[in-house]
Amino acid sequence: MAAAPSRSRQAAAGLLSIGQVLARLTPDFPALTSSKLRFLEVQGIVSPTRTESGYRKFSPADLERLRLALTLQRDHYLPLVVIRDYLADLDAGRNPAPPTSIPSMTSAPRRYRREELLSAAGARPQLLNDAVSTGVIAGADTYSEQTVTLLRALVALDRHGIEPRHIRSLRQSAERDVSLVESALSALLRRPDAPSRARASELAPELAARLDEVRTMFVRDALERILS
Repeated sequence: MAAAPSRSRQAAAGLLSIGQVLARLTPDFPALTSSKLRFLEVQGIVSPTRTESGYRKFSPADLERLRLALTLQRDHYLPLVVIRDYLADLDAGRNPAPPTSIPSMTSAPRRYRREELLSAAGARPQLLNDAVSTGVIAGADTYSEQTVTLLRALVALDRHGIEPRHIRSLRQSAERDVSLVESALSALLRRPDAPSRARASELAPELAARLDEVRTMFVRDALERILS
């Protein structure tokens, strides 16, 4: 009867706490913090297991995954989205070439003309007009991939009667979030040295993710009140 608990303890013995992960990685990545580790988890770089008490536990594979991601970020200045896609290819059993530079530095990102944007997002012309007139989407001659993603979301919302004018406040809220982040990082942003600017670039998305978490919790609480 004691065999199963014993195996469980042996498996758990191979897992690492956040503190142990930091102890192994900070010699090579001195700026790494527990907050940054949690941010990397939110961004899908690593998915540690959780104990019954909710504590994160990292496997040796998680540790090496973090080391690889942090190395690509530090040595090649790669955004997390590129690193995440590279890791996803590895997870799928493919053999991708290691990314060594930001894609936009080697090739111009695709731009969409109006008709191409409408086709890619499956949107009606009037929906795009409404989004531009309400300031949800900035009017332009060509549009980015990010705008395609945003317009697709607007299409999905429109099916349920949620129009661009209804979510104009979300953009205003996003601008307030940016102001909060800018204020929090003002000391770093005022410094002219490259390390300070790099640290600000690292912290900005992390703070934005924390604000998203808070907003998500508020929405969940409100939904629970509505649905209960």
